[in-house]
Amino acid sequence: MKLFYDTVHQINIGDYTQEQVNAWTGESMNYEFWHQRLQSKRPFIAENHGEIVGFAELEANGHIDCFYCHSQYQRQGIGSKLLTHLENIAISRGINRLYAEVSITAKSFFQYQGFTIVKEQEVERRGVKFKNYVMEKYL
Repeated sequence: MKLFYDTVHQINIGDYTQEQVNAWTGESMNYEFWHQRLQSKRPFIAENHGEIVGFAELEANGHIDCFYCHSQYQRQGIGSKLLTHLENIAISRGINRLYAEVSITAKSFFQYQGFTIVKEQEVERRGVKFKNYVMEKYL
């Protein structure tokens, strides 16, 4: 939960306003919400010497719900390793298409990894609108 919150507030703030990142994450951390979420989503975790440096969620239909790397571990290959792991899991489960709603910040990473833009969209969270992209990759 803290990794998600910090990454959005420290990295995504470069492409979104303070109002938008506050709406994206909520203005405070809701531990009970995240505890329940983690129990149901069962994310894949990347660690470095016991520190969580990234996490990703893969749903049964190929949807990547959350995909975040720690703000201090950007551009070190963690996202690439997480995505490769998701792709391998998807293939083993017979999933042939991955898709995600991708931030402006993450768009170039996903493009580099072979994802294509399906559409640009405006989404609303907590009454605030912002842009992201539906992207997909066939395996």
